[in-house]
Amino acid sequence: MGRRRSDVTVERVWSDGLYARVSTAGADGSRAFVLVPGIGVTSNYFERLALRLNELGPVVALDLPGFGGVPHPRHPLSIDEYAALVGRVLDRLGLEDPVLVGHSMGTQIVAALASTRALSDVVLISPVTDPRQRRASTVLLRFVQSCLHEPPRVVALALYAYALCGLRWIFRILPAVLRFRVEDVLPHVSARTLVVSGEEDRLVPPSWAQEVARLLPRGRAWRIPGAAHSVMHRDAEEVARLCVAHVRGDLPADDEVRRVPEETVEANDGPPALRGALLAATGRLTEVVGILADDDATIARGKTEQARAEERAEGVADDR
Repeated sequence: MGRRRSDVTVERVWSDGLYARVSTAGADGSRAFVLVPGIGVTSNYFERLALRLNELGPVVALDLPGFGGVPHPRHPLSIDEYAALVGRVLDRLGLEDPVLVGHSMGTQIVAALASTRALSDVVLISPVTDPRQRRASTVLLRFVQSCLHEPPRVVALALYAYALCGLRWIFRILPAVLRFRVEDVLPHVSARTLVVSGEEDRLVPPSWAQEVARLLPRGRAWRIPGAAHSVMHRDAEEVARLCVAHVRGDLPADDEVRRVPEETVEANDGPPALRGALLAATGRLTEVVGILADDDATIARGKTEQARAEERAEGVADDR
């Protein structure tokens, strides 16, 4: 019997005394999607999106040093250092021309890496940081404002992730995020680049979404109504459709910011049914046990249990 798209394997890729945790799900294929999460959070932020990105190949989600229970480096890494690590991970995994997908701080990492190597396609979800919002107090205020529009499940995921990495580490990394001038990097990204943001995301106002698309040589941008910073969780179906259409070359090739029609948005991030919630909670607990025991096999089992709970709750087709 073949692998289910919800079957997750976990491995470590080491480089210079640090490692990234690599979680892979889905079938083999010619184009892998590689998911890079933002500051403080884990690869679980992509749990709903990952199940829907399996049309072209496997989905690979990363937990970088300091996040998701991966040990903290001795010193905070810069965005460029994280990007170099992700590049080495791609090389060690032997992924040829993967589709890099970054969220929040992950967009900085992806942009930095894509500016130094030839890639065909990149996706930036909720890109930061707007140059007009580089003060820590402003970013934190805008983040809180955006959180008011997030579903409870996203808030729960964030609290879980912050507990794993610790607020102290987040505030040690935040200066690197604020210092990184992504606007200087974007013009050097030669890949076709999709920019996705939510209309309720105070960290990505319309003017900044437009500027990101304009700075990219081959950028195209879409806004999703009702969504906030974690748009890929609340609107996983729509974001996955945009990502796959982007890779297939089916989206308009210009830098105009387009709005997804409200009638096509199928946000479905309400509370799961009791059985699904129990399955997901069991999987989350198993994952935590694996992290505490430093056991990748247990982490993989917990992630698989969570993915299967999501699969059952939302009726995502099971490709074998």
